[in-house]
Amino acid sequence: MSSPVVLRISPMAHFAVGFFALGLLTLVAANAWFAPLLVIPVLLSALIIRRRTVADSESVTVRTLFGSQSVRWEDIQGLRFGRRLWGIAQRRDGSELTLPGVTFSTLPLLTEVSSGRVPNPYEK
Repeated sequence: MSSPVVLRISPMAHFAVGFFALGLLTLVAANAWFAPLLVIPVLLSALIIRRRTVADSESVTVRTLFGSQSVRWEDIQGLRFGRRLWGIAQRRDGSELTLPGVTFSTLPLLTEVSSGRVPNPYEK
């Protein structure tokens, strides 16, 4: 049994949030009524810290800002990558679950932890 794999949003995303906060500070400097908008960068940073996908040999757990959802590997029909940033797990019941931090390049990690349930596209 292998240890869980944790896939997170890159911490570099905080730089983008910082630049966004600087832009908002110009609005606040112009008019104090815009000060409540400074909550937005705080929430975005919390989202970057909190959102992740944790995969182990039994299940995949997606953590969101206010909760989490676990799905057993047996309930996942497949993974797909569309126009969204992250992978999407297609469940056997027809619903979909976005997997934060899961990209095409992280599939080998999921292959290893899922005991081959997720195919490795880089194998020959």
